[in-house]
Amino acid sequence: MSQPPHHGGDHTPTRLSRNRAAQVWEPVRRRASGQLAAGMPALPVLVVAVVVLVDVAGGAGMVWLPLLAAGPALAATTNGPRGVLGAGFLAAATGTALGIMHGTPAGDLVAVLCALLAVTAASGLASVLRGRRERVLAAVRSVAEAAQQALLQPVPETVGPFRVAVRYSAAAAEARIGGDLYALVPTPHGIRLIVGDVRGKGLPAVETAALVLGVFREAAHDEPDLLAVVGRIERSLARNLGPDDFVTAVVAGCPGPGHLEVVNCGHAPPLLISASGEVEALEADRPAPPLGLRALSGQDPRLQRLPFAVGEQLLLYTDGVTEARNHAREFYPLADGVARHIGDEPARTLTALHDELLAHVGGRLHDDAALLLLRKEAAQEPVAARPGPSVPDTAPRTGTGSSQPATSSAQRVTPPAWIRMP
Repeated sequence: MSQPPHHGGDHTPTRLSRNRAAQVWEPVRRRASGQLAAGMPALPVLVVAVVVLVDVAGGAGMVWLPLLAAGPALAATTNGPRGVLGAGFLAAATGTALGIMHGTPAGDLVAVLCALLAVTAASGLASVLRGRRERVLAAVRSVAEAAQQALLQPVPETVGPFRVAVRYSAAAAEARIGGDLYALVPTPHGIRLIVGDVRGKGLPAVETAALVLGVFREAAHDEPDLLAVVGRIERSLARNLGPDDFVTAVVAGCPGPGHLEVVNCGHAPPLLISASGEVEALEADRPAPPLGLRALSGQDPRLQRLPFAVGEQLLLYTDGVTEARNHAREFYPLADGVARHIGDEPARTLTALHDELLAHVGGRLHDDAALLLLRKEAAQEPVAARPGPSVPDTAPRTGTGSSQPATSSAQRVTPPAWIRMP
């Protein structure tokens, strides 16, 4: 039997070589298409597509070609130089194709392409400058975050029989920090905390806030008397502040089980929330001047001593909360908000308050705002335990005055001996 003639013996090497070439070039093609998709912005492509559709449908010739320059110009707002060059190349290729299709004179087509080249070059330069500014802004943000961590140190969620929560919002969102300040320090004299507001804004306010917090953290450990802590801050500010500068602040402490001390220096009165949810403003018996102005007024702050029972909470805040206005120019009713959202978990309470505050002002605060909530838990509970049901205290509340011349991760803090006692 005769074999059929073989006519395709020389096709096999060709087919193998083509498959080999396809295997070599396929990764290259995919990489190039991936880079083009990553670098080519969508909006310029859409602009070019619209110009092509309008030009083809209307047959207007040169009328629509100058609009192709919008492609690289828009790419400069969102993409890097490679994306701008890709948009410029696409616009030039499209303009050339449309010009040839409509029989556009060579001189007119060259003029359009030169305009596209100029716009692409200018857009590429703008994209480079924008990228540099974004990198500088990112560096500034990282420095601001580091400064915030150093200045407004994270407050532990649990300190002995107390649970704490903090929410802080700077009006200048890019700055991350502002003129409001807060701190909580466990000391041998009990826990001590401060919330204040520096007059003014910007870097001078941040410098003053750093000064106040530094002095407070040192004096809180050294001075057994809370008024002596306030006196240390006052003397330091008197040496370092100008005649028109001052700081309003509330300094509080828990020197022993069931006791609370408050010194108000021209600040908004703290809110004391009972175990049953009643909200009371702790108005000072006698108004005291802000820190830094005692020499001008000649008045000394007074110390308020109050009972602080299990289940009660103390809220300190700045005027950025109470002076926040809505579109009708109405202030935010903080006491009503606290009564609506108060619960056994301070962090959840402040989150609800902060969300309601933002909704009240329309999404953005126009002043720095700080909230610090302290809740007294049962003394026999371990530090890391979840809070149990609140036990109301029936002891009467009487305030006596004696005259004298930001949400962070949980941390274990060694409290004084009376806090660790069961």
